[in-house]
Amino acid sequence: MLLSARSPKLRRALHRAKRDGLHYLVLDGTLIRTDRIKADRPYFSGKHRVHGMNIQVIASPDGAILWTSGALPGKTHDLSAARIWGIMRELDQAGIIVPADKGYQGAEGPVITPYKGRNKPEPQKRANRSHARLRGPGERANAQLKNWRILRKLRCSPSKAGHLCKAIAVLQNYESARR
Repeated sequence: MLLSARSPKLRRALHRAKRDGLHYLVLDGTLIRTDRIKADRPYFSGKHRVHGMNIQVIASPDGAILWTSGALPGKTHDLSAARIWGIMRELDQAGIIVPADKGYQGAEGPVITPYKGRNKPEPQKRANRSHARLRGPGERANAQLKNWRILRKLRCSPSKAGHLCKAIAVLQNYESARR
């Protein structure tokens, strides 16, 4: 809880990113697996077919974690989670462009998503490849987050997942600042 309390709030993290001259950030959601039983339906993610908690992550273009949200039940869609946490509103106010995956299709504000559908014309395919190139290194933040053994399969109360993610983000930023 102490480390979690030291993690930056969303507005402050976005302000710091803008001050540091970051031209864009990467928004992505991730599912932290839990060992919940089947009776806990809100925690079941139909997409991943496991129980877990939805965490939203904002990362720098190089993959450093800038901010993580609290935990929501695994069945929560990424766009819904972003709206619940007020991410779209804060990004709009900060004026930072954010490439995100197709899970954020229909998001208002400065969120840019790839084109959907099959048999896209070549310009849309090129745009999607460029979008993936921008987003790719930032996606590393979720991989770093899940690399911590404690998050591989959460065995404590699901409500603690958000605090653990925030604490890990603080530790990773502290470690990278020391280098």
